Amino acid sequence: MNYSLQCKRACLCLILILFSFSGLTSAHALELTLDPPGDREFVRDLAGMLDENTTKQIKELCDKLLTDKATPIIVVTIDSMAKHGGADMRIETFATLLFNQWQIGHAKLGDQDWNTGILLLVSKDDRKARIELGAGWGHREDKLCQQIMNDYIIANFKQGKFDAGILAGVEALDKMARKLELPTKPVSPWTYVIIAVAIGLVIFTFVSLIRRGSSGWAWLFWGVVFAVIGTILYQMLNNRGGGGGGFSGGSFGGGFSGGGGASGSW
Repeated sequence: MNYSLQCKRACLCLILILFSFSGLTSAHALELTLDPPGDREFVRDLAGMLDENTTKQIKELCDKLLTDKATPIIVVTIDSMAKHGGADMRIETFATLLFNQWQIGHAKLGDQDWNTGILLLVSKDDRKARIELGAGWGHREDKLCQQIMNDYIIANFKQGKFDAGILAGVEALDKMARKLELPTKPVSPWTYVIIAVAIGLVIFTFVSLIRRGSSGWAWLFWGVVFAVIGTILYQMLNNRGGGGGGFSGGSFGGGFSGGGGASGSW
């Protein structure tokens, strides 16, 4: 009876030891073999996708944003996820692990929840890219991030313009963090449709003024147009103020991913 009880205890101990070892092994396997850039370096171009001038522009943009808004943008290019411990991983998983491992951004500023870090990850041989957002963003900007990914990053990558795509992506993320309109993107066929409509409106205005003078529909139409423009300008001016100016800290301070962002491939 005692012998049987001892055997059961020994088996239980062995199971617990194996379970603990398995847990440690899994935790170790999730550690990605990538070191972060310095506190205000912002860029790790391990895949050699950026030229010197582009890297300089990105660092200047990121440094100013971190100072103004306490929001770091970290740009990372790698040859492949497998090379850094992410074999068979989805890029979303890899980006989340990397974000949390590096603790991008600051979880708090004083007593205020913050966590507005941004990671732009490009895996060259996997032909995938990911914008990963800190938890402070929630999922509010996911749609805008997808637009940035599609129109500014992947559109350039498909033409082999990797440095231009990454710079355009950082410029757009900078605008997003400042709550400003995105930079002008390449002209689309719709631009010509808009121009044609604008020309039609000008013709309509002149015809209305000639036929009916100040009592024509043109005055009412343009009154509405200018009212809308005035409202938009007022909101843009209000959005320029506030938040994070004069921040002197670094890019890493306990931040963690909230799962928001966008992915793309080319």
